[in-house]
Amino acid sequence: MKRIVAGVVAHVDAGKTTLSEALLYASGVTRRLGRVDHGDAFLDTNAIERARGITIYTEPAIITDGDLELTLLDTPGHVDFSAETERTLQVLDYAILVVSAVDGIQGHTQTLFRLLGQYEVPTFVFINKSDATGADVERTLAQLRSRFGDGCIDFTPADAEDVGALAAQSFEDIAMQSERAMDAYLETGVVDVELIRELIAARRVFPVYQGAALHMDGVDALLGGFAHYARQPRYPQRFGARVFKISHDAQGRRLSWMKVTGGELKAKMVLPAKDGDADGEKVDEVRSVSGAKSTTTDTAPAGTVCAVSGPERTFPGEGFGIEEDAGDPTLQPVLTYTLLPGDNDVHRCLLALRELEDEEPLLHVVWQERLQEAHVQLMGAVQLEVIEQLMHDRFGLDVGFGEGSILYKETIGAPVEGVGHFEPLRHYAEVHLLLEPLEAGAGLQFASDVSENELDRNWQRLILQHLREREHLGVLVGAPITDMRITIIGGRGHLKHTEGGDFRQATYRALRMGLMESRAGVPTDCTELDVARRFGGDVREDEGDGDGVGTDGAEGVSRRGARIRGVGNCRLLEPWYRFRLELPQESIGRAMSDVQRMSGESEAPRTDGDYAILEGVAPVSAMRDYAMDVHAYSHGRGRLALTFAGYRACHNEAEVVEESGYDPEADLEHTPNSVFCVHGAGYPVKWYKVPQFCHVAMREE
Repeated sequence: MKRIVAGVVAHVDAGKTTLSEALLYASGVTRRLGRVDHGDAFLDTNAIERARGITIYTEPAIITDGDLELTLLDTPGHVDFSAETERTLQVLDYAILVVSAVDGIQGHTQTLFRLLGQYEVPTFVFINKSDATGADVERTLAQLRSRFGDGCIDFTPADAEDVGALAAQSFEDIAMQSERAMDAYLETGVVDVELIRELIAARRVFPVYQGAALHMDGVDALLGGFAHYARQPRYPQRFGARVFKISHDAQGRRLSWMKVTGGELKAKMVLPAKDGDADGEKVDEVRSVSGAKSTTTDTAPAGTVCAVSGPERTFPGEGFGIEEDAGDPTLQPVLTYTLLPGDNDVHRCLLALRELEDEEPLLHVVWQERLQEAHVQLMGAVQLEVIEQLMHDRFGLDVGFGEGSILYKETIGAPVEGVGHFEPLRHYAEVHLLLEPLEAGAGLQFASDVSENELDRNWQRLILQHLREREHLGVLVGAPITDMRITIIGGRGHLKHTEGGDFRQATYRALRMGLMESRAGVPTDCTELDVARRFGGDVREDEGDGDGVGTDGAEGVSRRGARIRGVGNCRLLEPWYRFRLELPQESIGRAMSDVQRMSGESEAPRTDGDYAILEGVAPVSAMRDYAMDVHAYSHGRGRLALTFAGYRACHNEAEVVEESGYDPEADLEHTPNSVFCVHGAGYPVKWYKVPQFCHVAMREE
């Protein structure tokens, strides 16, 4: 039995779920052809999916066709749920990309093809809706070859009874994809099936089929061709599995959806422990799921997809055994929304959102203590409506959300050292951190560069844990920090007085203090008087009393070796879109002018028949409502496709910072100040004074 996991992916409305239903019907899994518009699709198991007629969650179906056992994963097509689709791509052996013969290649189609390449997923293509008004199969095939390469080859069999009987032109096109294929073709006039399978698996050839899934046209050819040309991956004996989805069943039990990539997964086994965990979690039950049907099984062999109950700490993208954890999805939310709880208890709403966040980590639910507000991150309006519906249906909560705002991030432009000291009575901890900028998109990295003779290994592990355990905010607008390496370079604990929470406080304050120094822009050669004038306070000749740090309290600035440093290098980052504009040629001038006005960048326009194509990047804040403008000035003939293009320097940083009105020193939950002890009593010390009084020497420049 050849066991393969394949996903069906497409731009919304290309007929992806309709094709999935047709494949189920053709293989005998279902006795009637389900339809999305009738609300009876086998794979749309959720009530919201049936009501809206769109796929929101990845759902599996198991197809048996001859010696093929195919686990088919139907993925969301709407861009608002693209993170779910992207996580599914990481567990696929093959993909079937559906393209509408009416609409051709859409913006999200290109994004999906790029992601399939990123995750190295061999891909079959099905040109759907070939019988619809306005359909043009030849034009669509030409688009595929133009945009995705000449490896997109028509695999329509010349003989309906023989899926391997390709047209002579098809063999010639295949021969052009490799020297071995060319040699075989020149010698025999065909290319051996094993070599074709190899080229498909290597993403050198992309078989293209065509038809109309709604009327079962071309579906048998696709299924037969897939069974003929797809080959089962080789799986190792060692255990491996990857989580691609978290859900909760009708009884509220948490389910971890996994693909087994090595060995086998058995009920009652203990998953391999991860770094930092004392032991692994036990698997209570293993389920084989096909649509709404769920069967309990004792074991899931390599190459199968299953739902597992028992583990409570798993997350989408997590790897076990031979599998490493996956990184964050390429497609990320760019908008943040404020919960409007209405008459509901806000903490009950927060618990409900936490459960939804467990299933979709990119919701990134954050409780802002200072504002007494819950914030969530969303991809767009459709996802927002679905979240509101889920809150009502699953939790009985009628809530709303405030208008979406841009999700900014913050970083630094130059290295800076931060110090945090926490020493109220009978407590003690000091932490020194080096903050260094990384390249765009690198995220946060944590390391230690201090000897265990200087700082005990357990204290170092505790500091690293505190750096990872929560989201740290910047000091410009209070946005999350990113793209920096944070390294432990010093610290001190006390055998008698240090408790676990002390290093948490010192770590948080050290990171925050470093950010404040970077923001302040105080020259490295400043005097104590300069510091006092800049931040308030007066200079004292206090040399200390031998009990504490040698200061007169929070208001003075010690003369004992001022080392206030920083170069004004905090940076505000904003999300950018990569855009593709297809417009009548007479509108291209307006479009180029708009891109320049929006502080964007564009390539030279290209022509495609009567249309001009303009591609480039621009800030999300400037382009989020631009689709309506395009529709207006192109009289409905223009099309705008947007994809997330990462974070770049904010084009109007000063304006955004001023409008935010964020005061980092008033944010007591993220204070940069430290606590020292004198005469047996703790007192606060302003962040800019801490380097003069810390107990561990600062590193030299």
